[in-house]
Amino acid sequence: MERKVGTVSRGIRGPIIREGDDLAKIVVDSVLEAAESEGYELRDRDVVAVTESVVARAQGNYASVDAIASDVRAKLGGETIGVIFPILSRNRFAICLRGIARGARKIVLMLSYPSDEVGNELVGLDKLDQAGINPFSDVLTLERYRTLFGENRHPFTLVDYVDYYSGLIKEEGAEVEVIFANDPRVILNYTKNVLACDIHTRERTKRLLRDAGAEKVCGLDDILNGPVDGSGCNERYGLLGSNKSTEETVKLFPRDCQGLVEDIQARFKEKTGRTVEVMVYGDGAFKDPVGKIWELADPVVSPAFTSGLVGTPNELKLKYLADNDFADLKGQELKDAISQRIREKGDLAGSMASQGTTPRRLTDLIGSLCDLTSGSGDKGTPIIHIQGYFDNYTN
Repeated sequence: MERKVGTVSRGIRGPIIREGDDLAKIVVDSVLEAAESEGYELRDRDVVAVTESVVARAQGNYASVDAIASDVRAKLGGETIGVIFPILSRNRFAICLRGIARGARKIVLMLSYPSDEVGNELVGLDKLDQAGINPFSDVLTLERYRTLFGENRHPFTLVDYVDYYSGLIKEEGAEVEVIFANDPRVILNYTKNVLACDIHTRERTKRLLRDAGAEKVCGLDDILNGPVDGSGCNERYGLLGSNKSTEETVKLFPRDCQGLVEDIQARFKEKTGRTVEVMVYGDGAFKDPVGKIWELADPVVSPAFTSGLVGTPNELKLKYLADNDFADLKGQELKDAISQRIREKGDLAGSMASQGTTPRRLTDLIGSLCDLTSGSGDKGTPIIHIQGYFDNYTN
């Protein structure tokens, strides 16, 4: 019988991961036990993905707020520090801000507006228009922001992040001044020592600051990019991709995990004879149309993946073929013609027949699917098993 199911994404339950656990064994055993339980088999080109959170947990890649403070103090001087373009997140940034404030005498907190880098709004665009404010050029003090826009709570968390972040800084014994601007060079009117907290635009931000005369410039990727007093670290990403663990610790983005994905792939090959692709995934990249948040707070969707996941999709748009090349066909004749075209498709770069297919890297697409499947709460499925992703209409 012809197969009627295409791509299937399964969340695989596993044990709670602790530091030092043999994560490769746990992943392989969990997937194989799930397959046996549900009555299916692994196939070549299945994808098995592991959330970055459990990889970092197994590595024990944690750091304290004091370690953050120590590194900030050493690299930015411990006096007045400009903290610019942080995302608005209790989980992602608030605990880092505690450490930053603990390592400074005063924080000048410069927030981008109308929203942060990943879409969390401080004020709606309609309100900016009504107030006659140009976010590309206007610099707002806290007083003017409050006068114009009052209190603005996040639609989902109900947190006023301006007040929340200011309070955290004061709790750590530092002074705080809040401004709103979108040109990073504005901060140099307040201090020459700057910590750029944006994620995906950080290199441009740091370059603009240095070219404009900043004395000390760091990004979050420069903080804890090496161990401090025995702490965890991430040589490439520093604090980027970190999450709150406790009130005094952060879990950092996993480090050196290419060997893990290749080990998992080799173990599946040994146990099943199948060549399975493996990746570590973090935040997916997709936009919420209501909250306007596009999610990607990690520096990359996937920090490690096996070679079969390199590249972008090479797919034909079936409706384009049906409406254009084979508009005069129907039924089995149409199906046969499209199937033959798929078998002969070759490299589709630039082809009109591929227009409308998603032009993103495979790891970003599959990582987003994994993130949506696993969720971020209490589902207990840190491993994702995807089947049929690389199938097409002819399989």
